[in-house]
Amino acid sequence: MRRVIPVLLGCAALGAALGWVATRPDPLEPSYGAGLTPEPDAGALVFAAGGCVSCHAAPESEGDEMLVLAGGLPFPSDFGTFHAPNISPDPTHGIGEWTLPEFARAVTRGVSPEGQHYYPAFPYTAYQHLAPQDVVNLFAYMQTLPAAEVPSLPHEVSFPFNVRRGLGAWKMLFSDEDFVLADASDAQVARGRYLVEGLAHCGECHTPRNALGALEREAWLTGAPNPSGKGRIPAITPAKLEWSEADLVEYFTSGFTPEYDSAGGEMAEVVSNLAQLPESDREAIAAYLKALPGG
Repeated sequence: MRRVIPVLLGCAALGAALGWVATRPDPLEPSYGAGLTPEPDAGALVFAAGGCVSCHAAPESEGDEMLVLAGGLPFPSDFGTFHAPNISPDPTHGIGEWTLPEFARAVTRGVSPEGQHYYPAFPYTAYQHLAPQDVVNLFAYMQTLPAAEVPSLPHEVSFPFNVRRGLGAWKMLFSDEDFVLADASDAQVARGRYLVEGLAHCGECHTPRNALGALEREAWLTGAPNPSGKGRIPAITPAKLEWSEADLVEYFTSGFTPEYDSAGGEMAEVVSNLAQLPESDREAIAAYLKALPGG
């Protein structure tokens, strides 16, 4: 027994060391975005499609105040309450001192400039699909927005979910770089896939999650419980959504359904964001939804 205990302890130490290495944050090349020309105007469209205002504007803000990305919006979950951080250009409380590679690593890898994993309440598992040019443009646009001298609120997460290193294991299990819709040979559907699965991250609300909070990709866009505890977010697969592509485009533009109802709640904010995009993008989203397998 005396011989067995040191062996077991040695195996445990080795396992812990291997786990520590395996869960380290992914690196990102320091030359990210080199050779790409920032286009802030194009970044404004990326900003709208990504719904940045919906999460990072201060609660109850309206009009131009919504471009002050002071954060603070709470996101209750089974794991605790997360608070959207300040992502304004403020150098102390926001991202004003971040470099482009640091910004890209945060958005597409879910890793802070200090090397900590972000919680997946931030939809980096969707944003990992973003093209570098879109990331460059988004960063350039966000630098033009007003700064807010407002500290970010701490997340209210208890043990063991407050151990950030454990998120590395979560990413290993659930961060899939492949698109859900594998076949998108049609250019319009491919653009819609990029928007729905990536930039607009529609699956974050319309797809159910497993016990560890990861999206159940096999049930993609089949609806999910509302995090608020009130009602259910609807399925938007072809089998459940009988609207035509023209109906969908109109909904994404005006918020009106074919039955002359209108979008409400968080979906009203989504419509407000999508309405800023070129009509071709709204058409691409509709084409993608119709190209999905029945569900």
